[in-house]
Amino acid sequence: MSAVPAIEVRGLRRIFNVRQGLFAPPRQVVAVDDVSFAVPAGSVLGVVGESGCGKSTLARMILGLLPPSAGDVLVDGQRLSDMDRRARARLIQPVFQDPFSSLNPRRRVRDIVAMPLMAQGNISRTEMDRRVEEALSRVGLSVEQGSRFPSQLSGGQRQRVAIARALVLRPRIVVCDEPTSALDVSVQAQILNLLAELRRELGLTYLFISHNLAVVEHVASEVAVMYLGRIVETNESEALFADPRHPYTRALLASVLTPEPGLGVPDVGLGDTMPDPANVPSGCRFHPRCPLAFERCPIEAPKRTPYGAGFVECHLAETAAAN
Repeated sequence: MSAVPAIEVRGLRRIFNVRQGLFAPPRQVVAVDDVSFAVPAGSVLGVVGESGCGKSTLARMILGLLPPSAGDVLVDGQRLSDMDRRARARLIQPVFQDPFSSLNPRRRVRDIVAMPLMAQGNISRTEMDRRVEEALSRVGLSVEQGSRFPSQLSGGQRQRVAIARALVLRPRIVVCDEPTSALDVSVQAQILNLLAELRRELGLTYLFISHNLAVVEHVASEVAVMYLGRIVETNESEALFADPRHPYTRALLASVLTPEPGLGVPDVGLGDTMPDPANVPSGCRFHPRCPLAFERCPIEAPKRTPYGAGFVECHLAETAAAN
């Protein structure tokens, strides 16, 4: 495995100015705050967290769809900000959440898959047709299905089209933003198995964004937990699921429904109030919902405490490491 990470994020930050009214000054919302990580080639980093924690904003910056307010994204040691959009597209491609809205309903499947090749502008029609057929075959679709419109395909088949479109340029990295959440459970398993098979065959590196912890545990080699724009815990997948250190990570794991009858919906002790990215609490941003918060938490932001292959941002972890 190469010493240079396939993808590295350094101090990524994104601030939005949100208008509050006609005469009121805009308010700043820090959607992503000082996020850093490195993913080795061929690995899968799972990014988890509640809605609004900054996962999709992070994905859009990595894809070059949204400029960061600060920080860098590097692929094989090269800064994406130094590349033009065609060079970026050859290195990194997305698979979006909803195959019903991410595919143009007026184009045939083969034309949808060919669009990244057409955007490159230097590929012959013969080569384009060959690579489209190759991409469709890799995801389990036939040439005949390539002549159909998206409305003539099932949800799982449409997501296979989206994956074929992502792979047709032969990228190094694929950003999967909730790629199975719009699909039936049985179809989810097929798509996840397909993604795993493609990673092994093509040596792909995945950034896998999801709120589904069961899915992330199945596919990810490392997990990063986001809360209000920051990564509050990261570690190898097996270690994080076996021994989570941050109270928020523990709450997420406790919130997973079980198939046992009579247990009902678990109460994880976080209350009913969702975090507000426009009103980040002082000190530890999780302290208003944390069942283990103490007097230091609302005053001082926790530092990153190393453990295992990752770190945790929690005063309790700092105290435990000092003892």
